[in-house]
Amino acid sequence: MTLALFTGTLLLIIAIGAPIAYALIVTGAALMWQMGLFDGQIIAQNLLNAVDSFPMIAIPLFILAGEVMNAGGLSRRIIALAQALVGHRRGGLGYVVIFAGVLLSSLSGSALADAASLSALLLPMMVAAGHSKERAGGLIASASIIGPIIPPSIGFIVFGVATNLSISKLFLAGIAPGIIIALALAVAWYIVARSEDVTPQPRATWAECGRTFADSLWALMLPIIIIVGLRFGIVTPTEAAGVAAAYSLCVAMFIYRELSFDDLIELVFRAGKTAAGVMFLVAAAAIPAWMITIADIPGQVIALVEPLMEHPKLLVFALMVLIIIVGTAMDLTPTILLLGPILVPVVDAAGVDPIYFGVLFMINCAIGLITPPVGTVLNVVCAVGKMDYETLVKGTLPFFLAEIIILFLLVLFPELVTVPASWISH
Repeated sequence: MTLALFTGTLLLIIAIGAPIAYALIVTGAALMWQMGLFDGQIIAQNLLNAVDSFPMIAIPLFILAGEVMNAGGLSRRIIALAQALVGHRRGGLGYVVIFAGVLLSSLSGSALADAASLSALLLPMMVAAGHSKERAGGLIASASIIGPIIPPSIGFIVFGVATNLSISKLFLAGIAPGIIIALALAVAWYIVARSEDVTPQPRATWAECGRTFADSLWALMLPIIIIVGLRFGIVTPTEAAGVAAAYSLCVAMFIYRELSFDDLIELVFRAGKTAAGVMFLVAAAAIPAWMITIADIPGQVIALVEPLMEHPKLLVFALMVLIIIVGTAMDLTPTILLLGPILVPVVDAAGVDPIYFGVLFMINCAIGLITPPVGTVLNVVCAVGKMDYETLVKGTLPFFLAEIIILFLLVLFPELVTVPASWISH
């Protein structure tokens, strides 16, 4: 009964067009009323306690760091480095998108920020070089979703807080899958680009590569600082976010000198608005999350999938299909907040490593960012690149298929995910 009420109320509120955050609050309140526990003070307490958390401080800090990187020239220099290194190959600008997507992912942790940067800088260049606009936009959108997978990842922070899993382990476990997805995109682009008659860009000289590398060195140091700090326990994820924000500010204002104090005020305001939206979602999800525990909804789900509990890979496969379906209609953060607390106890009971499942979960949610009808990243690329939504969806298809194939290969070969997480134990 509680599982049916939870699902039915949530779907009904979303169907009438209410914002996700309000749908979560109403769903939690409905569960409280059904169980005879309704109390306004409990609702207020859950809203406050959800965001009164040290790990959650990392979210606004990483969002601020991403804004600074885009406005302060760090992202642009990363893209310039990728262009100097691989831009001369056949279809080279596509490989630049993928290479830059990986590097930007290790800086911002946000698919939307990466999509905006890559679309603004590389989409016009690819079209001018003769590439199909729909394929170029599709590749940019597909490469941008590596952002929530490679650390630092805002999505992993939310997932770790919602499920009480180690954020550091999630960060480190996401490195190898993120690189594998980038390689799959490169293969898909190689196949797609063969049909296009595009003249490669001139090869950059060694001197030009050296100058571009030297110019981008300060930007490249940031992911190294974060990953090394996490790997050896020097910083927590929250402290890493503080380091990222402070470091990017110093580089943008005092080394590259592309960010003034006047620009900083507007930038902080923009980052604050974005962070407020994310934090309100997290707060709203705390009410149904608390009721999920009280009503033992994970136990009810375990009872439903009991035939699959003895076959962990089949269980994970089925849950991935479920998340794909949910991801078509819901953005990344609400999907994490809704399904994470329910599904992690289920896979844990089946003997599946929760960190491994968390990485698969995040990859799946990231793919949902380029899946219609919602497709938040698709909307960003359409807005920046002035493209038609349906055309862009067609352009993403070969790359979407490549990412789906990698997702289910990781279901079959979990060692590709779990090995990096073992670094934590050394």
